[in-house]
Amino acid sequence: MREGARLRLDYSAQSLWRVDRMIESLRQEGTPYPAVENTLRGFGAYAGEVIARQTGAEWWASGGDHWIRTPDGRLWDPIDEARRCFTGDGSLRLLCRDATRS
Repeated sequence: MREGARLRLDYSAQSLWRVDRMIESLRQEGTPYPAVENTLRGFGAYAGEVIARQTGAEWWASGGDHWIRTPDGRLWDPIDEARRCFTGDGSLRLLCRDATRS
C-alpha cells in the first residue's frame, strides 16, 4: 500500500493523519470491506507501533487479537480502530493522541 499510494510512513504521530486520510479515501470510493481488510489490519498495526515507539508500550496478544499496553497499564486496540476509521467512526491519529497523553 505504501509504495503504490506513495504514502510516507515514518512512525511519527503526524504520519497517522495521512493514514486516516487514506482510509477515508478508501471508504469514500466505496471499496468493499473484504477488499481492504488486510490493509486496515496493517494500518492498525502501524498505528500501534507508532504508539509503542512514542510511549514505550508493548504489544499484547490473546486469541488472535492484538493490543497495545501503554506503561500506565491502559490497553488500546489500534487494529479495531482502523476498522472503525473505515466505517467513519474512528481515527488512528486521535487514538495515538489519547494513548500518548499521560
